[in-house]
Amino acid sequence: MVTKNKQKSLKAIFFDAVGTLFYLTKTVGDHYALVGSELGLTLDAHELDRAFYTASAKMPPRSAINGPREDDDKGWWRELVDLVLDQAAHSLSKLDRDNFFEVAYEHFAEAGVWEAYPEVFGVLEKLEPRFQLAVISNFDGRLRLILEHLGISKFFEHVFVSSEIGADKPDPEIFARSLKFIDLKPNQVLHVGDDVNRDWKAAAAAGLLIFKLDRQTNSLRDLVAHLKL
Repeated sequence: MVTKNKQKSLKAIFFDAVGTLFYLTKTVGDHYALVGSELGLTLDAHELDRAFYTASAKMPPRSAINGPREDDDKGWWRELVDLVLDQAAHSLSKLDRDNFFEVAYEHFAEAGVWEAYPEVFGVLEKLEPRFQLAVISNFDGRLRLILEHLGISKFFEHVFVSSEIGADKPDPEIFARSLKFIDLKPNQVLHVGDDVNRDWKAAAAAGLLIFKLDRQTNSLRDLVAHLKL
């Protein structure tokens, strides 16, 4: 959290994306089933949902590299989707798999798939005149389209995504590289996120101040109240 003295030196606020600024309108499985229906495939949303979380847990953590990751991480997403389909739709042909992935990849950048939390726009309006705002996320270039669809891209001077930074949360390196880009010290930046390891511990390890967002107990309105704006 930010004490009164630390608040005076605060220059910028980083925000996590999913779970902090916005959320999926339905489950991942629901969206995958919708994509399947567009291609004439009948897929079970519950099976897809279970398979997605099982597959996500199997994807190994990646070490930081010097520079952007290959193909904006599209290959990484393809590997994940293949693991999902192996479990939930193993009988699909290669052609159906290829088509499913391409349509699904575009689908998750479309308007209406994500929804901003109710307080987000108003909170960003209050913060933007006072602080440099940025998003820092384990995402790829599609995040910029999502922020535009949600009408909040105008508030952020920078969007730092792991596919371009070359490091993923919870590696503190993603924060260190972002700080270097905006030429600020860790104690001049507050990170806001909802994940214990990827946001709270990782940002703290990089020396940033943190606001622990837990949507069961608080919201971004509490951030504004804490900063006394």
